[in-house]
This record gives sequence, C-alpha cells and structure tokens, in this order.
Amino acid sequence: MKFATLAALAGVSAYTVSDTTMERHYLNYLAEHGKSYATKEEYLFRLAEFTRKMKIVEEHNSKNTDDATVAVNHMSDWTDEEYKATLGYKGKKARNATVFTGSNDIPASVDWVTAGAVTPVKNQGSCGSCWSFSATGSMEGRYQIAKGDLVSFSEQQLVDCSKTQGNMGCNGGLMDYAFTYAESNMMETEAQYPYKGRQGTCNAAGGSVEVSDFTDVKPKSPSALAAAVAEGPVSVAIDAGNPLFQLYHGGIMKHFCGQSLDHGVLVVGYGTDNGTDYWLLKNSWGPTWGEKGYFRILRSMDKENEGGVCGLQQDPSFPIM
Repeated sequence: MKFATLAALAGVSAYTVSDTTMERHYLNYLAEHGKSYATKEEYLFRLAEFTRKMKIVEEHNSKNTDDATVAVNHMSDWTDEEYKATLGYKGKKARNATVFTGSNDIPASVDWVTAGAVTPVKNQGSCGSCWSFSATGSMEGRYQIAKGDLVSFSEQQLVDCSKTQGNMGCNGGLMDYAFTYAESNMMETEAQYPYKGRQGTCNAAGGSVEVSDFTDVKPKSPSALAAAVAEGPVSVAIDAGNPLFQLYHGGIMKHFCGQSLDHGVLVVGYGTDNGTDYWLLKNSWGPTWGEKGYFRILRSMDKENEGGVCGLQQDPSFPIM
C-alpha cells in the first residue's frame, strides 16, 4: 500500500494531523477497505477527512444517549460533497396515482428479510442512483410474494433507460418514475443487465417482468405505512444528509436526521426491540455499512399526520406486480 511506511505527517486543510495513533487507525482502515492513494497530498487530505469523522464518532458515542451508535465505514474519508452525491432522491412532480390507506388489522411485527423476499444488500457506489435500488427492492419483494421466486432486478437498466419518465441516472431520480418505466418496459435481471455505477446508453434487450401499476401510500401516516409493509417491502425517501447517518453503525435512529428528503431506501419490516418500536430498512451502501447493510428508525404509531423520523412517512410507494 502506498505510504504504508509513513509515520507522523503534517496537518492539511483545517485539521492538524499530529496524532500517530490516529494515523495508525487510518492505515488499518485503508488496509481493511482496500484503499490507497497515488500522492502524498491525496493521502494527507483523506487522513484529515478521516480524522474529522473519527472526532464525530467519538463525540457522539461518548454522550449519555439512547440513540443509535456510529462508527467509521468505507465512506469515512470521503468529503461531504462526495457523500451527498450518493443521495439521489429527487422530489415529486404532480401525478395521478392510487393512494393506499391500509387497515388497522396488521401483525405486531413483519420481517421480509427472514421471510425470503429481500435480495442481498447491494452497493450503489458513488453514483446517485439510490432511487433505482429502492425501486428494484420493492419490485423484487413484491414479485417474490406474488410469484414465489426471488429475482434480483437491474438497477442499471433504470439508470440508463428511464430518462423519459423523469429520472436522471447518477444525478438522481424518483422511485415512482422507475415504476412508471417498468409499466411499459420489461425489467431485466441483474445478471442480464449488470450494475456499473455510472450512467450509460440504454441497452435493454427485453426482460420478462413488468409492473402493472404502482401505488402511493397515504403520506404522514404510520398506520397506512405499516399496513403497506405488512403486504410487502415499500419504497420510501428519507433525510440522510447528516454525517451521523453516514456513520450509522447500529441501533434505532431517533435524532439523526430532519425532514429534507434526499435518499431512496426500502422498508422491509417493522418490530419492537426492548420496548422501542422501529422500522427496518434496507440501504444500498453495501453490507459493511450499518447493521449488515440495514438500519432501524424509530416507529411512532400514535403520531399520525407527521413525517416520521428522517421523514420516512412522507413519500412511500410500492409497485403492483
């Protein structure tokens, strides 16, 4: 690895890197994540970013709080701009869609991961294609529940081919636009149209699965969302802009975020942990982030007409397969 023999280094940017213990942490971090940098300047710059993130981790975890814990991960030496480039959810435009209101007769807990309706955690990389992973996740789950087969669908097809519907590839998109595309274009599998992490020319050859329709869940309603999740995975948008969300490691998020939606993810269940109700969600940042690629957010079933923690109740939807 480049610069593996360097000891104490001069500080860069707004930070002074003089702690050799911190640098040893960073060298171990580079080895763990298979990273290296071509110049000393780049190495120093990334070391400073890592140091800044480590301070956030130490400060948060040292507090006497019942919130989730944070830790360094594969994004911990990224700049804020690099991180936010992955947050590709773009707000809605006016459209007509059926609204799901649900019912009060729902189970106490749901877990579509253990039920076999969720594909392994994927990784969108540095492309702002979170919306496509959220969309394929709900398609995969709903298809498995309807047909009995768990099939991994192509995010790259949506990235490359759904411009006409309003999506912008790695520059962002909307899950409902992906569903609209899949209503008139057969979805291919991951194997047929593999993910590249960058936008390219549409090469869809014609898959075998299509979406017949999609449904928006009644916004700001935990009861409607829970009823929808009881039937299958649901695409949602959340506010993931806070560095604490980027560094999430485990537990139930309660205070990590606001209501400014910028990231598409997937609700795959809900439950209760030591008396605290939570939503279970699948992210698209690989299995080393969070709880093996998943995360939990506080669920308050008695708070109707609110956006929910991280805003996850503002814009839920799911396809009909």
